Amino acid sequence: MGRVNEDDLEWSETEREETHFRRKSLSSETDVDDLGASLYELPPDGSSWPYHFHTGNAEAIYVLSGAGVLRTPDGEEPIEAGDYCDFPATPEGAHRLRNDGDDPLRFLAVSTMQDPDVTVYPDSEKIGVYAGAPPGGDKDERVVAGYYREGDDVDYWEDES
Repeated sequence: MGRVNEDDLEWSETEREETHFRRKSLSSETDVDDLGASLYELPPDGSSWPYHFHTGNAEAIYVLSGAGVLRTPDGEEPIEAGDYCDFPATPEGAHRLRNDGDDPLRFLAVSTMQDPDVTVYPDSEKIGVYAGAPPGGDKDERVVAGYYREGDDVDYWEDES
């Protein structure tokens, strides 16, 4: 059994334009490789990762404290402490959270950790490709990783002999 206490972990912080959050990767400190779990905290006016969905990994969140807005393909809706939301590995699972309150929005995010995975970003028309380690996994183990515009498709035989 793996065990870690959040107080034993340091926050990592991501800030870029409207994306702003702190994260503690809980599962990276334990021994189970096929389940991801992270504690997130969005400051007021902060947002989570850009609007996206995975094709290989389902995700879910449980709101611990605070309130905010959840964007999905159905539009935006308020979320608050006690809400659980799951996101299937399909276009219907696209999501992004935003803190529109005055207090930090804290939530637990869990996900399957299937490899390989493709992440789709509908707003920017990009895809992320990961093989060797899924998103949230060990980047050093990846044999393929990158982000590409969906329109950059090439013919299978291009530059092949």
